[in-house]
Amino acid sequence: YEKGLRGESVKDALLDSTLNTSKSMIDQKIEFCAEIDEKSKSLKLFQKVVVVENDDTRAVSEPKIYMKLVDARKYDDEVEIGDELRHEIQFDSLGRSTVNHLYREFEHEIQRLIKNQLFGKYKSKKGKIITGTVVRVDDNGNTFLEINEVKAVMPLKNRIKGENFKVGNVVKGVLKDVKIDKTYGIYLELSRTSPKFLEELLALEVPEIKDKAVEIKKCSRIPGERAKVALYTTNPKIDPIGSTVGVKGMRINSISKELKNESIDCIEYSPIPEMFVARSLSPAIIKSVKIDGTVATVTIPSDQKAKAIGRSGINIRLANLLTGYTIELIEQDSSFEQNLSATMTQQKIKQDDNDESPRLASLFKD
Repeated sequence: YEKGLRGESVKDALLDSTLNTSKSMIDQKIEFCAEIDEKSKSLKLFQKVVVVENDDTRAVSEPKIYMKLVDARKYDDEVEIGDELRHEIQFDSLGRSTVNHLYREFEHEIQRLIKNQLFGKYKSKKGKIITGTVVRVDDNGNTFLEINEVKAVMPLKNRIKGENFKVGNVVKGVLKDVKIDKTYGIYLELSRTSPKFLEELLALEVPEIKDKAVEIKKCSRIPGERAKVALYTTNPKIDPIGSTVGVKGMRINSISKELKNESIDCIEYSPIPEMFVARSLSPAIIKSVKIDGTVATVTIPSDQKAKAIGRSGINIRLANLLTGYTIELIEQDSSFEQNLSATMTQQKIKQDDNDESPRLASLFKD
């Protein structure tokens, strides 16, 4: 009960241990059965014998397994061919080595139950945030942690660039996988670089996301540098971006600090692909988007190209990951637009002047 095991599971483990011990220590060929007497709270072991014809030679060659009908009737008058008789075996007659073997077998079964229970417990927490204490950091940068009754590892690839942990540090990470090793038993793999880690941090910090009033539709990250989160809500009274960022950016800044000051862009999700692609490239101002299969062709003014691409191409890379489209930029010369706008303005002025001349002439006539 201290380990949280169900009573029925422990009983089954005891019965299985008894049968396995009987097979290995007494005779592999003999059929055994075990049961627990609920009244006396005692374990009982039985040897099973099959009733056969009187002339069946198996009763002679294998007397521990088969018994002639005539001999079986001495124990039970109503027994028939094919029935089974049970003979109780006293544990006192088995010897100390058999009892010790039963103890080890039962201990092994209990450990297996505990292992399976832990595996199921943490398997259900996959994708959730787990907190552990650092116990060791090896020469390759892998971080080993203790989390209650299990051990965890955070490989170097799952750590944000520039992070350095020391023994005793309390570290958060999203549970990426649960593994069983023959040598080390159950251990967990944690990650701080997964987009899921950012999503779970947002759920902890933003009540609207936790309550599902605001939904995280998509998330993309370049860990430690920048991230984009697409937010959506069906409630017209809720501003998904404002509620996530918080007053004076308090909520988003708190999360950014946990991620080694990672810059987090919040955009509003749209089910319209063209609009979603345009928003994903913010803060750049987009003129038009054309979708063709998995390719999104985006037309932008020349002065917005640098913003769309971002430093070292980080903005467009995140937009690609966020939308799932391969974004291609087409630059439109802003000087051409300015000249075109100026020409159109001049033409409009001339037209206005031409429209005004007859009216002025009529005034002089009057």
